[in-house]
Amino acid sequence: MLEDIEDGAATRLAGGARLQSTLDVADPGDWLALDAGVREVAWYRPEFLPWWEHSAPLPAELTQLGESRLALALCHRDGRIRQEAVRQSVRYPGLLPLVVIRCADWVGPVREHARQLLREALNVDSALDLAPLILRVGRRDRGDFGVGVLGQILRQASHGQLAVLFADPDRIVRRFAYRLAIEGRLLRPAELARAAVGDQDTVVQDLCATAALRALGDEDAYEGVLPPLLSACNPRTRSAGVTALRGAGRSEQAEPFLSDRSALVRACARYVVRQQGVDPAVWYRERCTAADDPELPPGAVIGLAECGNRADAGLLRLLLVHPAAGVRARAVAGLRALDCADAEQLRPLLDDPAAGVVRETVAALLPSAKELPADWLLERASTDRPRHVRVGAFRLLDARGGVVALRAAVGLFEDPDMKLRTWAAQSVQRWHPLPDGRRGDAEVGELLDRSRHLFSDHVLRWRKWEAGVDS
Repeated sequence: MLEDIEDGAATRLAGGARLQSTLDVADPGDWLALDAGVREVAWYRPEFLPWWEHSAPLPAELTQLGESRLALALCHRDGRIRQEAVRQSVRYPGLLPLVVIRCADWVGPVREHARQLLREALNVDSALDLAPLILRVGRRDRGDFGVGVLGQILRQASHGQLAVLFADPDRIVRRFAYRLAIEGRLLRPAELARAAVGDQDTVVQDLCATAALRALGDEDAYEGVLPPLLSACNPRTRSAGVTALRGAGRSEQAEPFLSDRSALVRACARYVVRQQGVDPAVWYRERCTAADDPELPPGAVIGLAECGNRADAGLLRLLLVHPAAGVRARAVAGLRALDCADAEQLRPLLDDPAAGVVRETVAALLPSAKELPADWLLERASTDRPRHVRVGAFRLLDARGGVVALRAAVGLFEDPDMKLRTWAAQSVQRWHPLPDGRRGDAEVGELLDRSRHLFSDHVLRWRKWEAGVDS
């Protein structure tokens, strides 16, 4: 981009081309690229002048310059030229974006003149247009001045004017605008709730959800706030709505959220129902008792482990054969959370057709990896098994260490999955013999030789020496 600006835009501007036809004047990136690109040659090749300075050098007196060439002067490598260009730029309101950039200039006099001009020129309309650029420049050293002035001006803006910034693609701009709107109480609670649900940025979601709940004044207002929050995709927004149910006197509506897919939402729901005297553990047990219920939500299963005790492990074990993969996965996770994971009972789930169940099973079996039969694991790492089973088996073999881990990793060099081949190579590279392993094992030497392409000669000799294998 900088090279394009230096070789293209800067040269065209030097020839008198209009700014509007050379840059996208609404894009902050184009202005920043112009500013950087004009000086790029001076930064990296100080012995050369930019091409446009050869073909159309700036005059010593800038008072007669048009808008296009004055834009180049505002970006010039010489601070004295930039300073004079700032003074002259008052004639061309279209150059105000470059004045914004000069407000963070490293040269003090340039910076002070630009700041004075920005303070005088900025109004609500121009502030709305320049907000994305000002906030971009605000991330630089000495860039906070522009942000402060922007805030002062936009505090005078109406709801309708600020709404332009609510839809800006830059999340920093949206955060800034919503903070101003919340500070000025320009948005009703229902509008804040809709913003919390509709925006993709988590900071905006938290800002608006918190402000919506804080602004509630009467029970009727909850009707426009709680439904959007409770249906939000983001767990933090949903949890805010669940917690607010207590203040709204609707604690009973929190019960369905006890089985939410999010741990945060489940925890908030448990808090709310406890205030009503309901024991969430009893609620979870009632639902998990029906082990064959196809509608059993997975959140209820892990919720039982989150607030139950080890005596509840029996209910979770019955759910290991549930027809729903999500329930089986949460049952395994629950047993692990309760420290009741039995390796022999969980072993069959390593062959589960659902990848999520296998991932949870591997996590539960990792502490017992050395106790699992090596041949049984190696069989599941073969290429005739599904990828998620091969990955799970390899994780357990790798955790075992020793010659078994090395044998499994080398065996995966020809695996059809590129990621698994890469993990296997990394496993071999970090492999070391176990302290209590048998030294002088000929198989180790053979496996290391097959992995020769992964090591330098020195490292390979060192690995073999560690294992007691002759080179």
